[in-house]
Amino acid sequence: MRTSNPLLNESTFQSRAVQGHGQMTLQGTVNKTAFLLFLTFATAIYTWNMAMTDPAAAMTWVIGGAIAGFVLALITSFKPVWSPVTGSLYALAEGLFLGGLSARYEMQFQGIALQAILLTGGVLLALLAAYSMRLIRATENFKLGIFAATGGIALVYLTTIVLGFFGIQIPYIHDSGFIGIGFSAAVVVIAALNLVLDFDFIENGCTQGAPKYMEWFAAFGLLVTLVWLYVEILRLLSKLARRD
Repeated sequence: MRTSNPLLNESTFQSRAVQGHGQMTLQGTVNKTAFLLFLTFATAIYTWNMAMTDPAAAMTWVIGGAIAGFVLALITSFKPVWSPVTGSLYALAEGLFLGGLSARYEMQFQGIALQAILLTGGVLLALLAAYSMRLIRATENFKLGIFAATGGIALVYLTTIVLGFFGIQIPYIHDSGFIGIGFSAAVVVIAALNLVLDFDFIENGCTQGAPKYMEWFAAFGLLVTLVWLYVEILRLLSKLARRD
């Protein structure tokens, strides 16, 4: 089963299905996901409050959280057995990053952070309900399409970063014009549809009897998607606000 989330793929479950103690369950994965979200919110509140009073000091934590989150994501992807620890550390690091980032947007557009949180939660619940009722099915063509789209977005962002080192910016897509808003809306849709693939993969992992620690790894992978979705919604809302 394919998923565009590189942290969650079928071979990961299959290659570890005979290791560990106990089996992965859906309820266990939900509990781990809730715990990681709690950790993310805890550190996000810390950098949010700091950014509102001392933005310069908060920026150190924001950059540190972003770098640490990236490193921990790589470590966890190669060592899923460490996910109970590295996944939790990733949640703490991403919270530092998201709290400061959200505060920065909030100072420009009042109320935008709460809107982004509510929209992210709403999208999660809506897609979970649609998936549970089988209104959305993760067919093979669906998975291939989302995988290709996610790869394309990653390539655009990578190109943006590389060109940024030379003072070059890709025109239109980062602006608040119709093209920029359309691009951000498309990215939000792709990020949201990644949740469907994650739901499908987690369900299959539980069915295949993956080891217990994979609940942490699956929860970590789902958190990665949620963080991406939240950031993209935040960017989209900011572009819309600049047009008012």
